[in-house]
Amino acid sequence: MSTNKNLANNIKKLREAKGLSQEKLARLADVANNTLIKMESGENQNPTLNSLKKVAKALVVSVDDLIN
Repeated sequence: MSTNKNLANNIKKLREAKGLSQEKLARLADVANNTLIKMESGENQNPTLNSLKKVAKALVVSVDDLIN
């Protein structure tokens, strides 16, 4: 499975496990809602490290947890 697919699946799984909407997670992570939607759908093939760090922090996981 590709890293991008893992990333998309992991963000969705972690977000849903915490009972967060995409909009709420985007606000918590301080990223644009559209950015989060693209990351979660796998459409964003190269999210920035900064965006990954923000989403990981909002989900209380490491960046490694998001991409593996």
